[in-house]
Amino acid sequence: MRRSKPVVHLLSGLPGAGKTTYAKELERHGVVRLSVDERMTARHGRLGTDYPEAEHLALLGEVVAQVRAELAELVRAGRSVVLDHGLGTRAERDAYKRLVVGLGARWRLWHFPAQQPELLRRLAVREERGEGVRLSAAALAWIAARSEEPCGEGEEPTPGQWPPCGRAQPPSR
Repeated sequence: MRRSKPVVHLLSGLPGAGKTTYAKELERHGVVRLSVDERMTARHGRLGTDYPEAEHLALLGEVVAQVRAELAELVRAGRSVVLDHGLGTRAERDAYKRLVVGLGARWRLWHFPAQQPELLRRLAVREERGEGVRLSAAALAWIAARSEEPCGEGEEPTPGQWPPCGRAQPPSR
């Protein structure tokens, strides 16, 4: 019996766009979920509460490297993984795709588009529940300004999301 290749699910979207909700659904179906935010919180506390937004990028690199190494280890062991992290630039996404292919696995890129007012609403709800990170409107705008939506990178629309990167609705069959 031939084993299928592991799949690494790469998620792209701003904070509050639904990536973690989707990743947890995949996890319920046996995919290993690796969350950069959860690792950051475990190591450094809550963003905006235990450490200032200005320190986030300096602290993030080591955590991302740890998660990346664990992802590689899991794929080598034949496990499928969902990377619960925003992957805001094409360069980041391309680097993970090369890693995944180099490990002999397949990747799927899921894009989670959402408008900033909705993102801020979702983030406020999460903060009220004591979940996720505290993120100011200015920080979200800063992240959005530096993010690149995937377009033509093999991305797939998440369930209920169409069109990807502004493409026209596909014809009904």
